[in-house]
Amino acid sequence: MKILIIGGRGFIGQKLVDSLVKHSYAFDVLSRSPVETVNPVPKFIKGDLLAADLDFDRLVSKYDVIFNCAGELYNKDLMYALHVDATAQLVSACKKNAKKQNRKVHWVQLSSVGAYGPSKPKANKKRLVTEETTPAPIGEYEVTKTLADEIILKAADEFFSYTILRPSNVFGAQMPNSSIRQLAAVIKRELFFYIGKPGSTSNYVHVDDVVDALVLCGFDARARDQVFNLSNDCPQSDVIDALAEGQGLSAPKCRLNESVARVIAFLFSWFPGFPLKASRIDALVNRTNYDISKIERVVGFKPSRDVKNTIMEALE
Repeated sequence: MKILIIGGRGFIGQKLVDSLVKHSYAFDVLSRSPVETVNPVPKFIKGDLLAADLDFDRLVSKYDVIFNCAGELYNKDLMYALHVDATAQLVSACKKNAKKQNRKVHWVQLSSVGAYGPSKPKANKKRLVTEETTPAPIGEYEVTKTLADEIILKAADEFFSYTILRPSNVFGAQMPNSSIRQLAAVIKRELFFYIGKPGSTSNYVHVDDVVDALVLCGFDARARDQVFNLSNDCPQSDVIDALAEGQGLSAPKCRLNESVARVIAFLFSWFPGFPLKASRIDALVNRTNYDISKIERVVGFKPSRDVKNTIMEALE
């Protein structure tokens, strides 16, 4: 079995590389710069999916399993080209080569629960999201990743199978997203307060759980032609308490009425750097839960890293 990882230098991609090395898989990695591993991977392929001269047919011609962990988190101008155009060309090349060689290729796509969009009409609305929930992404990253998913879903045939994994907010040591570090800093300055009624939910999943799920998606035949959501939802208070305790502080108790908070955010929205924004309030009153019963039922997978006990890793 020949395996390719695309995007092996990213936060999740690097962890996937480490996992496959640990489990003695032979595989290649496509990246713009070399991937660091304890033991070097069999082959590093230097390449940029956005390069005009990249030969997609040649790139994917020999692989049986391809993990696509490539993603652009910050530059909106590159997201469509990387997430949509490059995916379309890669999938087309995979199908053409597989058909020509009379074999099947399996594609594992790292996506996002952002495909389902936020709760509507109110952010504090209780919502249970399953794989059957209609996609309604908002934001360039979420929209383009969802378009890539649609390309993959439509491509399935006798020569091309897929598994799409949609994790929630992925955390762990050396994570590039600074949201948890910022939250911890607010707690440390004793400026944190809850908003709205108790019962808000945090949607996190540890990076090692995501990697374990990706490996199953790649090699467990039961995962073929499936979409899986992955989250380890917990009460928001568990995260706040853990971040406070981990910094030697008492857990915050103060709570502000949601309507009052939204009025304050509106009145001071003009002020540069004012921390109380509508998006922050939406996150603090969130009551969305992601149902992961499907991945547990189909391949027997369930996250094993408790968020409350591991969230401090995000500060490393």
